[in-house]
Amino acid sequence: MPKQGLPSLLVFSLYISSFTLSATFSTTTNLPQQFKEAPEFYNSPNCPSIINNHGTETEDDDNNNNNNDIISICSEEAVHVAMTLDATYLRGSMAAILSVLHHSFCPQNIIFHFITSAASSASASANASSLLRATVSASFPYLKFQIYPFSDSVVTGLISTSIRSALDCPLNYARSYLANILPLCVRKVVYLDSDVVLVDDIAKLAATPLGGDAVLAAPEYCEANFTAYFTPAFWSNPSLSLTFANRKACYFNTGVMVIDLDRWRAGDYTTKIEEWMELQKRMRIYDLGSLPPFLLVFAGNIVPVDHSWNQHGLGGDNFRGLCRNLHPGPVSLLHWSGKGKPWARLDASRPCPLDALWAPYDLLKPPFSFDS
Repeated sequence: MPKQGLPSLLVFSLYISSFTLSATFSTTTNLPQQFKEAPEFYNSPNCPSIINNHGTETEDDDNNNNNNDIISICSEEAVHVAMTLDATYLRGSMAAILSVLHHSFCPQNIIFHFITSAASSASASANASSLLRATVSASFPYLKFQIYPFSDSVVTGLISTSIRSALDCPLNYARSYLANILPLCVRKVVYLDSDVVLVDDIAKLAATPLGGDAVLAAPEYCEANFTAYFTPAFWSNPSLSLTFANRKACYFNTGVMVIDLDRWRAGDYTTKIEEWMELQKRMRIYDLGSLPPFLLVFAGNIVPVDHSWNQHGLGGDNFRGLCRNLHPGPVSLLHWSGKGKPWARLDASRPCPLDALWAPYDLLKPPFSFDS
């Protein structure tokens, strides 16, 4: 039975500190970080079992999965979670995974889909994928997950420079291609950024009803200055300025989304996003990475989710990364969007107060214990 909410963090921090088995990578690899093994999490008694549509259980594909658990990727009972996975944000990803499992009533029903960057050569790509898979498997031996390579070439020619170089990483655009990457039988997925921590059951978020025709759901922030996400060239263009006509367009953060992949595929929304990116290459209509194309396609046409599911901006603004406080109201998910990341600030001994809420989920093994 998972502990719920922020009060459990102190107890959990003591609990997780007792698990010390690490991944076994040398500091000469591309993944020098070593992580402790997380505890195993079990379903509550009333959780449904994961079976496929034919009512029979199936074995994992050893080429894509990390263990021999009997699951079905196509189970209607599974909660599907998609995240990108790379060396730069691996520490954050590991903390996010742990937080999801810890607060889930049915953690064994969660299937993770990790999107990794495919290197220029097949051998290098396979090696990087193997290292990431082994890292995750070492810390979460019982985790149900698959890894999918995402070729940078798919999107490199569409990316234009933004106000922060980290936003220009091709993998940051993989969320626009989930419907193409994930198996067709995966009909609905929760997408999470790597700099989040959940303190509530992700199944509640996954169960968000999308209504008759909505493609995605996310917390909306209609009090934000929506016009600021696009350049004067966009708003001064007679045709472009009508993009949001008859739409109550509000800002939403793409780091936490519930996506109906069937509807996405049917509407070919990846192409719609790419068309805006192609226009951006010809005339600069926005300054922020992968967010504005999502706003152009979906703003005003999404299902709003309670703000508790994205207490965002904890990383501060994109220029200075100043400390920020929680927004008023309940908390189900903490999101360190922005320039500052909690692990970097903790390592530098310059943490923000709220970074203490991320620290209990940090599985990084201290360097001095690598050889223990």
